[in-house]
Amino acid sequence: MEINRITERIIGCAIEVHKQLGPGLLESTYEACLYYELAKSALNVQRQVAMPLVYKEVHLEQGYRIDLLIENCVVVEIKMVEAIADVHVAQTLTYLKLSGAKIGLIINFNVLKLTDGIKRLIART
Repeated sequence: MEINRITERIIGCAIEVHKQLGPGLLESTYEACLYYELAKSALNVQRQVAMPLVYKEVHLEQGYRIDLLIENCVVVEIKMVEAIADVHVAQTLTYLKLSGAKIGLIINFNVLKLTDGIKRLIART
């Protein structure tokens, strides 16, 4: 499936979750509900994906955890914050690098209109 169609479906599922729940809940709640919607829409979705990290001779099996990895090409990082900050962008770009995914979506559910809380990132090559 084309990556733009995948991200459209992800955003549609996120909007459905936000319509049903609104802002103000825990990130883990939105993650579980979004996972449900994505799986229901027949997308290949993995939750809390461990990403190993190698630093010189040090190998950490679970250096990071990606909230959601969809179709092995889109990283979704879920937030419940006042605003998406530069550190959230840096974190997601790191996840893209470690996972080899092409696109990252930061979805901040702490907004009145969900489309105001979505940031799309492209992996650096």
